[in-house]
Amino acid sequence: MFFIKEEHNDVIVEVVDLNRATLSEADEFKQRLTENIENGYKKIIVDLTDCVFIDSTFLGALVISLKKITSLGGDLRLVGFQPAVHSMFELTRMYRVFETFKTKEDAILSFQ
Repeated sequence: MFFIKEEHNDVIVEVVDLNRATLSEADEFKQRLTENIENGYKKIIVDLTDCVFIDSTFLGALVISLKKITSLGGDLRLVGFQPAVHSMFELTRMYRVFETFKTKEDAILSFQ
């Protein structure tokens, strides 16, 4: 299993349990996020603490999911950037699109 779902009241945390999040996992991940959204969750956090690399396809899955959830009045926030992932978000300017946090606890509290 590459993804671990944690529930914290009305906040879902999807932990990405991968060193490298790439094309081969992106579709499954996007489907998991879509299921959470369709099940009525409007507060989702993606924990990337274990990822040392994400590719553009995985980043695309995050963007698509963010668009879906914000259109329903919710939000998707990110936590736990390793240096290479942080660089990817800076290069693509995605740091302007996603709200990010250093810790999972900070991200959870941001929804209250």
